[in-house]
Amino acid sequence: MQRLTVAGRLLITAIIVGAIYYGFTKFGGQEALQKLAPTTTASATNTADSNESSSSEESSSATVEGEKKSFDYTPPGPIAGKLKGVVELGASGFNSFIIRIDADKRWKLEKAEFGNSLVIENMASDDDIRAGLKKYIGGMLDYGVSGKDIHFVVSSGAVKAEGTQKIIKVLKSLKYFVNTVTPEQEGILGLKCVQPAEYADNSFVADIGSGNTKISWKENGKLTSVESYGAKYFQNGVSDETVSKEVGEKSKKIPEANRKTCFIIGGVPFELAKKVRKDKERYTVLDVPSAYQLDNAKSKAGLNIYKAIAESTGCEQFVFDWDANFTIGFLLDLP
Repeated sequence: MQRLTVAGRLLITAIIVGAIYYGFTKFGGQEALQKLAPTTTASATNTADSNESSSSEESSSATVEGEKKSFDYTPPGPIAGKLKGVVELGASGFNSFIIRIDADKRWKLEKAEFGNSLVIENMASDDDIRAGLKKYIGGMLDYGVSGKDIHFVVSSGAVKAEGTQKIIKVLKSLKYFVNTVTPEQEGILGLKCVQPAEYADNSFVADIGSGNTKISWKENGKLTSVESYGAKYFQNGVSDETVSKEVGEKSKKIPEANRKTCFIIGGVPFELAKKVRKDKERYTVLDVPSAYQLDNAKSKAGLNIYKAIAESTGCEQFVFDWDANFTIGFLLDLP
């Protein structure tokens, strides 16, 4: 080999390589190579498909778990009708509502105002009350409500407060009559306002107020209402566990057939609905209680009540009505 020229060595090398290639292809080597290549590619493709499928399943699962049933309902509006106004003297504030109502009790909310007070804490002076009431009365008169069609209702929660007598005293000095309601009456008035007639047989109503909670339903034509703790129970040193237990027991009185939907109103439900409302919708479906993270004591207490109702009834759809209030039910009850 050492005597061969460079050209000779290259020629011999080429002949050896050619012989090896001929033998490899003849005994199936090329077919083996062809089989190896697609196996690797298919394996990669299957892994990608598997990951995509897994991701899709996870995404679908998350979407389904996070879905809320929408509540698509449009209440019938009044035909012509007249304006009526009502001021709610509640445990946490003075709220006013102006509605247009017709002879068939169809109604529409025209204007609402919400205020704060310290009535339940007995820290509102006569002057505070007089100024607040005059503000609401003046606003209603300016809007076009007749003086004789302005009404005042003290909530059942506020009736328990010592400071409520100040309100009654001031209103009498302004020549207005004050209507008081029992918790049972308030619950029924709330139901008359918020529960659509089409849902009377499969729903109930919960009104979580500051002073008390009213739970009401209609069964076989009979209206029933029960009362429990309100969202300010912590001010009286009552524990969450005590409230949760009692609210749960009261809620279990609701017939099974009426547990499909709950129409819910009140101060804390208002706060919960604000967090998930879409645009200016009339009805907002609340998230499940565990989805909310709240800071202040009253909101946490109200959430505890909401959770107790949800767990004891198994109701999965809580619908907040932005226009409803038990005092509107009071107006609907007037001749």
